[in-house]
Amino acid sequence: MSASTTVPATPPTGTTTPRPAAEANAAARPPRRRVTGVAVTAWVLGLLFCFPALWMVLTSFHAESDAATNPPSFAASLTLDGYRTFFGGGGGPTPWPPLVNSLTASFFSTVLVLLLALPAAYALSIRRVRKWTDVLFFFLSTKTLPVVAGLLPIYLFARNTGLLDNIWLLVLLYTSMNLPIAVWMMQSFLSDVPVSIIEAAQVDGARLPTVLGRVVAPVAAPGIAATALICFIFSWNELLFARVLTGVVASTAPVHLTTFVTSQGLFLAQLCAASVVVSLPVLAAGYAAQDKLVQGLSLGAVK
Repeated sequence: MSASTTVPATPPTGTTTPRPAAEANAAARPPRRRVTGVAVTAWVLGLLFCFPALWMVLTSFHAESDAATNPPSFAASLTLDGYRTFFGGGGGPTPWPPLVNSLTASFFSTVLVLLLALPAAYALSIRRVRKWTDVLFFFLSTKTLPVVAGLLPIYLFARNTGLLDNIWLLVLLYTSMNLPIAVWMMQSFLSDVPVSIIEAAQVDGARLPTVLGRVVAPVAAPGIAATALICFIFSWNELLFARVLTGVVASTAPVHLTTFVTSQGLFLAQLCAASVVVSLPVLAAGYAAQDKLVQGLSLGAVK
């Protein structure tokens, strides 16, 4: 008797043998070389975008003679003279009043914007009023007006009411300037708040202020944080109105930066040092709220 041989079964013609899951996942993944190339490209682009800021920081530690060289000297000696001059070490004006004015105008205008934008966004997203799309379009249309077009009327109003060189005038102006964009952003964020929890709170007897403060605000905290930070940055960086409507008492930090460009020349090292110091509050606020900021901006991008 001959030994029987077992012939492996072959799949029918036109069918494919299923591959293991590991092999399928490996085939679906992009090549390692491609992933490395994308990562390197992203890092290079990130460094290119950050290079002006890094160069500003490096120049702030140079002397004026080294900062003015062309081409720039990377190996120049480092010094703190620019920062000493900015903080009044050389007998110049102190920067603390402009910094306090900028902080006051930015903080209080941001608080007012949030207090006004939250109920407005609630009415436009959750308890929608009639023709709410037209209301949103009106808010957006106010941002199309050039700022310089309203400068003369506002200046005449401030002069006739005695509000020139008054920091509270800037608070009102920054509030009105940032309110439309804040309503637009928060309307998008509040649209994701579940209506069921609001109705449950109302059934328990909660009034509108309680609903906004204890129900809506905690749920929409990432969006509120993102809106607040953007409004704070816009107010902190504003220059035109602060330059025209303030003088000595209510001068802000951006206005103070322009004093380093004089008829005697451009003090580049001192200007870079002042720019670094003025940028620190915004960077600190962004770092403190980075988790809420990323969540809020990502939510807005998805929507």
